Amino acid sequence: MAYKPELLATARSLEELERLIAAGADAFVIGEARYGMRLSGEFSQDMIVQAVEIAKPKGVRIYASLNNLMDNETADCLDDYVASLAEAGVDAIVFGDPAVLMAARQHAPGIALHWNAEMTSTNFVTAEYWGRRGASRFVLARELNMEQVIETAASTALETQVQVHGMTNIYHSKRSLVDSYMEHQSETDRLPRKDKDRGLYVMEAERQDERYPIYEDANGTHIMSSDDICMVENLHELMEAGVTSLKIEGIMKPIEYNEIVVRAYRNAIDAYTADPDDYSFQEEWLEAIQQVQDPNRELSYGFFYKEQVY
Repeated sequence: MAYKPELLATARSLEELERLIAAGADAFVIGEARYGMRLSGEFSQDMIVQAVEIAKPKGVRIYASLNNLMDNETADCLDDYVASLAEAGVDAIVFGDPAVLMAARQHAPGIALHWNAEMTSTNFVTAEYWGRRGASRFVLARELNMEQVIETAASTALETQVQVHGMTNIYHSKRSLVDSYMEHQSETDRLPRKDKDRGLYVMEAERQDERYPIYEDANGTHIMSSDDICMVENLHELMEAGVTSLKIEGIMKPIEYNEIVVRAYRNAIDAYTADPDDYSFQEEWLEAIQQVQDPNRELSYGFFYKEQVY
């Protein structure tokens, strides 16, 4: 079978899921905040069932995110929740905690397992460790550069997944830091909402031109990057390396923006896989993204071309 990478997206609603399928997404990561971390939107169990019903006839895959930090109370509910995902027909479970792995082995033995522990997924030995325990996919840390991504993809038999577009998390705390700060402010300064739609951000005194989006939910405080990864211009390097899944992170972006981004990457993937030897990047793919990019957020290559010094 000829190589064709998966274009993986996120969705904040069933409407966005349908629109991004039409734009060219092959698969989606969705879930609910109790079990998944930093989701674009909240998908109840009923909504996950509907998502599968929408996606399956179109050959689109649905992955359920269970990569949260699991406490005892949540772990007690995992068996029933994982069983419901199996009944719904999701294609894979994204996990980081072994508790999820154990629940999936018992209650969803036919579902693929994608290991995603974010910053700690930095080498192929760790990938093989989780592969021997049932994982079929390894989600690479965003801190890896291109050389490390290529080496890891070549050194493991597992599927590999890399984020190619969107904002990334740079700090997380289980504590409600914004709430704690606001407790020291006057009553008139209290914020009624601190969620993803509120538009809050923090700045450093030395770099006031950079804004870091911040929000709180049931999982604590999340501070996001001040720029957006954009690898559409260099996507061929990841495809030459045989990376299985290319993820567009759509968190905190409007549907219209995500549609344009998905379409641009779809065009690049299709052009490359149709004729890898004669592939050439088309400027209009990047220009379409630039036209809708927030002027306060720079498009960057993330860590892909940075030398890693340990």
